[in-house]
Amino acid sequence: MLDPIFGGSVIYLCEHNQRGAMGLVINKPTDMTISGLFDRIDLKLEIIPNSHPMRKQPVMFGGPVQDDRGFVLHAPAGKFSSSLQVTDDIAFTTSRDVLEAVAAGDGPERVLISVGYAGWSAGQLEQEILANGWLTVAADASIMFDLPIEERFLAAIKLLGIDPMMLAADAGHA
Repeated sequence: MLDPIFGGSVIYLCEHNQRGAMGLVINKPTDMTISGLFDRIDLKLEIIPNSHPMRKQPVMFGGPVQDDRGFVLHAPAGKFSSSLQVTDDIAFTTSRDVLEAVAAGDGPERVLISVGYAGWSAGQLEQEILANGWLTVAADASIMFDLPIEERFLAAIKLLGIDPMMLAADAGHA
């Protein structure tokens, strides 16, 4: 998609139904780290050592909708307020309790924190897919949680079994 917000984005789709769709961009970091976010919202990461990589993990730009609010993708799913069970192992949570659990050291093992989300009205995402605006692949949690951010786009494209250098911006329909 040739778009300043979504070009080169990998979006983990959390919900898709007759009312529309919503997801989080998982490969566009902001300049804020998890440690910085926790400082801003008065949560202390005292349980997690200063050398732990989670402290330096960037907060993602999840999308342009509600970009003043935090959203958390995490695994395992757990029982947190305001959670949407996405798969058996992954949940999308909007409540502070998941962040409090992370700060206390008993939160989910894998987290991706974002500000904002990507949203589509009813039928909008389907139209964009029909117009070849998006490529779709089955989600892979290891891409979202384990790969370095800069490798996520290429890894997602490779799930299609194609070389991204062979993609063209134009398409035709027979």
